[in-house]
Amino acid sequence: MSMTWEGKPYRSLDYEMKTHFGEKVYRLALNGGMTCPNRDGTIGHGGCIFCSGEGSGEFAAKAFLSIPEQLSLQKQIIRKKRPVHKFIAYFQAFTNTYAPVSYLEQIFTQAMEDPEVAILSVATRPDCLPPDVLALLARLNRQKPVWIELGLQTIHDKTAKLIRRGYPLTCFEEAVHHLRTSGIDVIVHTILGLPGETRDQILETISYLNDSGIQGIKLQLLHILKGTDLACYYEQTKFPVLSMQDYISLLIDCIERLSPDITVHRLTGDGPKDLLIEPQWSTQKRTVLNQIHAAFRTRDTWQGKLLPISTYAAKEAPHVRTIHTV
Repeated sequence: MSMTWEGKPYRSLDYEMKTHFGEKVYRLALNGGMTCPNRDGTIGHGGCIFCSGEGSGEFAAKAFLSIPEQLSLQKQIIRKKRPVHKFIAYFQAFTNTYAPVSYLEQIFTQAMEDPEVAILSVATRPDCLPPDVLALLARLNRQKPVWIELGLQTIHDKTAKLIRRGYPLTCFEEAVHHLRTSGIDVIVHTILGLPGETRDQILETISYLNDSGIQGIKLQLLHILKGTDLACYYEQTKFPVLSMQDYISLLIDCIERLSPDITVHRLTGDGPKDLLIEPQWSTQKRTVLNQIHAAFRTRDTWQGKLLPISTYAAKEAPHVRTIHTV
């Protein structure tokens, strides 16, 4: 039996938003002006091996602008292309809970006070969620939905050490437990194509996440960017980079094994064209997405298809979670 979510073979963020808000909801990439304990010497220097210095916030607004100014600017950019009424305020650059709780409350509240902001989404590290920050997030979650995005990337210790993630898997597990206790949705970032990781290891990460209690996942293609330690490592080792077809095949392998109640927030990813070394094919985002959807049809497959029957039986129809609205 084929499962579809508004005609797509996976539970997309677009489906989720239209289900709960009745329309498309777009992200506004914001910059809270924070750094990262993996860059300032608290845990390490230089950040994760793939960090470009923008903390994955290359497309975020500039930190010297106030949060209301950033929101206004990002809305203008999106509305040049299409009419939009609801937004996700997404604090993207670096570690967005790595600051005094008083400052976090100020900027998060400023974002949530915008009547067009439907959701607050915060990208951070699981080791940067102390009790006072967790209490703040729980309180804000009672006003509007709060999502926390955690950059796990992999469950494998060897790879985690190579990319200098800087925290153990148990730290991630504890963070998810505390966030879910407060009813906060957790979205996990994973990277496909990390140096040395096999297909089986990547699928082990997906299997683990199915049972971890998360609500969303971003499946990210590894980008090698100029000026990163990953770029140096690539020059030294020439580790293999996924071709478009290999990436698409691996991506669908993952989604076939992904629980149908986990929302897919991303299928690939963007790298700044002026910084991108490899893979160059990833700059053709529309082509890549079209090829992904075509491959789903060719393989006659969908999210969760290869889960064990005992797991899948309770999910024969797309499961709809309750997102409180205001």
